[in-house]
Amino acid sequence: MNTKTTGIKNTPHAAPKEKFMEDLRLVMADAEELLRATASQAGEGAAAARSRIQQSLQVAKDRLGATEEAVIERAQQAAQDTDQYVHENPWKAIGISACVGAIVGMLIARR
Repeated sequence: MNTKTTGIKNTPHAAPKEKFMEDLRLVMADAEELLRATASQAGEGAAAARSRIQQSLQVAKDRLGATEEAVIERAQQAAQDTDQYVHENPWKAIGISACVGAIVGMLIARR
């Protein structure tokens, strides 16, 4: 089976959507490899099945691409909104950051 990666790091901090998209890419790559491996199989049923699988894979690739673009666009918009908020409200951002840091510090200290 093909176990290529596409550049998304599998770290514990990676978003679940990114992990899902990476897993979906691997499944599609494995299915494509399976199609290539069974290309020599004769029979009308095998040819029809390969054709349906290829169509399904193409639809899945198109949807994955659109979903990936939407996720990237939303992440960029969130980053821009955060940047704008911090520039417009620097003292609020510092206060919020300090509170979050204090809470995280207390939670860590309890361990």
